[in-house]
Amino acid sequence: MILILTLGLIVLLLIGLPVALALGISALAATLVGGSIFQFSVLSQKMQFGLQNFILLAIPLFILAAKLMNTAGITEKIFKFADTLVGFLPGGLAHANVVASLIFAGMSGAAVVDAAGLGQIELDAMTKGGYSRKFSVAVTAASSTIGPIFPPSLPMVVFSFVSGVSVGRLFLGGVIPGVLMTVILMLMVAFYAKKYDLPRQPFPTLAIAFRSFLDAILPLMTPVILLGGIWLGFFTPTEAAGVAVSYALIIGVFVVRELSWKDIVRAFIETARETAMIGFVVAASAMYGWVLMRSGMTIRIAESLTTISTNPLVILIIINLFLLAVGCFLDSTVAILILGPLFMPVIEKVGIDPVHFGVVMVLNLMIGLLTPPFGIVLFVMAQVSGLKFEDVVKTTLPFLIPLGIVLVLIIIFPGLVTALPDMLMGLRR
Repeated sequence: MILILTLGLIVLLLIGLPVALALGISALAATLVGGSIFQFSVLSQKMQFGLQNFILLAIPLFILAAKLMNTAGITEKIFKFADTLVGFLPGGLAHANVVASLIFAGMSGAAVVDAAGLGQIELDAMTKGGYSRKFSVAVTAASSTIGPIFPPSLPMVVFSFVSGVSVGRLFLGGVIPGVLMTVILMLMVAFYAKKYDLPRQPFPTLAIAFRSFLDAILPLMTPVILLGGIWLGFFTPTEAAGVAVSYALIIGVFVVRELSWKDIVRAFIETARETAMIGFVVAASAMYGWVLMRSGMTIRIAESLTTISTNPLVILIIINLFLLAVGCFLDSTVAILILGPLFMPVIEKVGIDPVHFGVVMVLNLMIGLLTPPFGIVLFVMAQVSGLKFEDVVKTTLPFLIPLGIVLVLIIIFPGLVTALPDMLMGLRR
């Protein structure tokens, strides 16, 4: 049964079957071989129940909010503001690229949305500013990974779904790592700026800085409103996604007035299409996860890992090495849905904080978005930039170093993740 679940899934994915079908077929096959008639009849119920979780409502709502912000031209205003903040530094537009990704992370929650939304704007600005196309692509790809770490974060919503961990605590846990990623990526840019004498922008006048701030103030308030509302108890993280949509509509329709009814309808249709794809995967993974649990594989993995060591750090290192390999082949959402339930018994047994593990897992899988052969951000950047996929891979590889440094830091120092949620949630109590 376990052999069919694991090898069957791998073979089906390798032959190019859609993820949802691969999960569903391998789960059905394993149940037919090793399960009872009762178990087989329960599978459809598990698929249905998998989609009836209130937390999952946040996914389409955050996707919709990001699309509305994108369509309303907010992304360009964000980049201009970031350029005003740090553009005067050596390699200024590259620094602005990273800072803009941090700001946009407060609205998008997904690396692909960041790369596709801000990507073209950042690439055009950097190319016109005298930066090579390849360097511009590398910075844009690397900085897009901040989106799923700094709140709100779609992968963390998915992790909350499979683990039962508070979404609010996960969101807060991603704040310090997200800022840390921004700082270390900027240090990497500073290294390149010094080495290759990269250009800088003129120091902004007070009038330009003030105007840029006014244009960006409403988008800048998005993460403040969402995190503040969650912390103060005004709304749940799922309800915060609805607030984000309402806020995006108000800004797009009544403030910047660049969001037409046609744009809104298109954003809803695109969101529905993307949500349906995610929904099929969630339903199939719910069935697969139940069969996996019934097979006893989760218990065996927990027992196997704890026989190697009961030291939380050693266990985390082993799991992360495995996730780094998996991230090269599986989409982050799929990896969380499959592997989250698999590793939760392990981390509970050795006493690893689930919020800490959730943020570590998400960051690890975000690195996978930049690794061949299936790193989706690499494909997005190749399409946006017009470069060959091989060139995008080569130019992006050095930027895995700062992301790896952040991953190591949050593995070794759990407080970088847990301090903020412990402090703020403690104050709230």
